[in-house]
Amino acid sequence: MQKLAPIALFVYNRPEHTRRTIKFLQANYLAEESRLYIFADAAKSADEEENVKQVKAIIESAEGFKNIKITYQKENLGLAKSIIDGVTELINTYGKVIVFEDDLLSSPYTLEFFNEALELYQNEEKLMHIGAYMYPLAKADELPETFIYRAVHSWGWATWKRAWDHFNPNIDDLIAQFDVQKINDFSIDGKMNFWKQMKDFKAGRNNSWAIRWYASVFLNGGLSLNPSKSLIHNIGHDGSGIHSNKENTYAVSIHQKAIKEFPKEIEENRIAYEKVRDFLAKRKGNFIQRVIRFMKKRLH
Repeated sequence: MQKLAPIALFVYNRPEHTRRTIKFLQANYLAEESRLYIFADAAKSADEEENVKQVKAIIESAEGFKNIKITYQKENLGLAKSIIDGVTELINTYGKVIVFEDDLLSSPYTLEFFNEALELYQNEEKLMHIGAYMYPLAKADELPETFIYRAVHSWGWATWKRAWDHFNPNIDDLIAQFDVQKINDFSIDGKMNFWKQMKDFKAGRNNSWAIRWYASVFLNGGLSLNPSKSLIHNIGHDGSGIHSNKENTYAVSIHQKAIKEFPKEIEENRIAYEKVRDFLAKRKGNFIQRVIRFMKKRLH
């Protein structure tokens, strides 16, 4: 394996989530050979200063990597700007990057998966993103270990400079390139609210870097590599995050085996796409289950 990609870890005000994320990263087989760059955002208000201070203590005591560099922001940037700036900085230096946020538990084989894929597909222009998370798909054993499809997942991901150079943060430019058919395709046959996320960003109702990254990949004809069984579990859906709700729709068991099988052709796996589409169509349950979930969110 060639020179390993740097790991960018973005943290803020969740000490316990950060501690667990680092602990699981440390358990990766390539951790001791990897460079870890931690980007710590500043407190947005006085109420958050204590948690930010606790996070600082955790990251300053971290070990188990080839080296660790911590960047402390002088003012609160927010997640979107933090990630865009940090990814751009590292990718301009190394040409590739692995990205984690502070609520992602990884398999011992996650870094190995990323680095092998980054090396294997480094010159495949059409492949623009590698994601380590995958929905809890029905009959995932029927799929190959990894597959390629259109959507990008931001819960543990990696990319190359050649792909990141296509990232367009301008929502107006992005929206102008969509027509009815593209909106449907972008939204997995209308089964996922990706287009709503685009409109919500334009209206100021979210500040998502990820939806703009997906749109940039999609509009450039790009595709994403994914495991059929998730190498990441997101623990942020406990209501603690700025951008997350309290739910378990996307909960998974972390795959505990090394990935050995990678696609030879850079094309969307139609069977995998249909399994993802079916999961998204059924993920919220029937009408009564949706009402109950809605009421729980309102009460929360």
